[in-house]
Amino acid sequence: MIRLSDLKIGIDQAVDFHMERQALRSAILSILGIEERDLIGFEIFKQSIDARKKDRIHYVYTVDVKLRDEERILGKSGVKGVTCAPDLSYQWVSPGSGKLDERPVIIGMGPAGLFAGLLLSRSGYRPIILERGEDVDARTVKINRFWNKSLLDPESNVQFGEGGAGTFSDGKLTTLINDRRCRLILEEFIQAGAPREILYKSKPHIGTDLLKTTVKNLRQEIIAHGGEVRFKAKVTDFIIKDGKVIALVINNSEQLRCGVVLLGIGHSARDTFEILCDRGVVMSQKPFSIGVRVEHPQEVIDKAQYGNAAGIIGLGAADYKLAYHSSNGRSAYTFCMCPGGYVVAAASEEHCLVTNGMSEYKRDGKNANSALLVGVTPADFSSSHPLAGVEFQRRWEQLAYRIGGENYRAPVQLIGDFLKDKAGAGWGAVKPTYKPGVTFARLKDCLPD
Repeated sequence: MIRLSDLKIGIDQAVDFHMERQALRSAILSILGIEERDLIGFEIFKQSIDARKKDRIHYVYTVDVKLRDEERILGKSGVKGVTCAPDLSYQWVSPGSGKLDERPVIIGMGPAGLFAGLLLSRSGYRPIILERGEDVDARTVKINRFWNKSLLDPESNVQFGEGGAGTFSDGKLTTLINDRRCRLILEEFIQAGAPREILYKSKPHIGTDLLKTTVKNLRQEIIAHGGEVRFKAKVTDFIIKDGKVIALVINNSEQLRCGVVLLGIGHSARDTFEILCDRGVVMSQKPFSIGVRVEHPQEVIDKAQYGNAAGIIGLGAADYKLAYHSSNGRSAYTFCMCPGGYVVAAASEEHCLVTNGMSEYKRDGKNANSALLVGVTPADFSSSHPLAGVEFQRRWEQLAYRIGGENYRAPVQLIGDFLKDKAGAGWGAVKPTYKPGVTFARLKDCLPD
């Protein structure tokens, strides 16, 4: 196949699948100077939106094309953007000759644990996945109970359970690395029920509603290849001998012998971090970010990004990404922007308040939201202990819980009131989507100086 880059198609030419295919077919024939009979087929490799000029918004495509005489086209001068399409098929690693005494164990069933389990099971290693939370259906019940009644289950929530924190987030599949192996992840998601468009859209997204089914299908695939998945199986200790893990303690009672352990525990398993630290596992402090969730009307973002084209079928809800670098060395930036989404309660520890953003596949909610963050470094933690950053997080989460009313209602403030440093008492154009509710407060009271 040959690869043809930088095909520009107007947004009015691609409002549905059939129009898009016809427009691309016509563009391919025109650019390559070939007849219809010479084109065997094509597939989209990449699609992005160029909205820099609001009066000429268009899609930009890279397509892989199969022709009857590809060598002639590749050797033809004057045709720009034509290359030989690379082979992006996943290269499986050959198993080693050593024998494992015990089955490999994976702790955590977020994306890392899921795909480690998938590849190990297909390679014949029969992995055991230990997940402290519940399966996605039982987990959904617990999360809805928390959002509607403020009843938190510390072991089954937005952070813990089948699929990990990402299942109840936006389902964005963003990577900042250019690695051909990333394509396998997208292909497996599609096989498990995700929309095929994630394979080529520049900002692929699944959505919480579809992810629930997708992660269940990935679990069944792991089991079908000999893997084992155990829910409500919290690792409460690591038994180490001569510098090697020889067993795990599950739920303070059962011992599971093992020789290979993969940690896919995410960023919220603070109790597991503490156990590992106590057992002598080398750790170091790291910088991270802290901030708030900001909501706006989605139609305002659409208008800002797309101008008069806002609302055209196919464009979908617009997103944004902003950054500001201060002269004092700090930077403020947006992260995990959720078009047409919701701000959700994401606590996993009692008496702590954490927010996150979530969108469903259609991204058709009235509000947009984004994290607005500032970076913090180990110098801000006031301690050299490896887990000082965890205590730093916990302190501000507990403060937010208190000023919100100690019932998991989130403290909230209009942007104008925040800038004027007053609590405020009424809504503007945006009605908060956060459940179980919000309380007017001064956000500066639960944020570092």
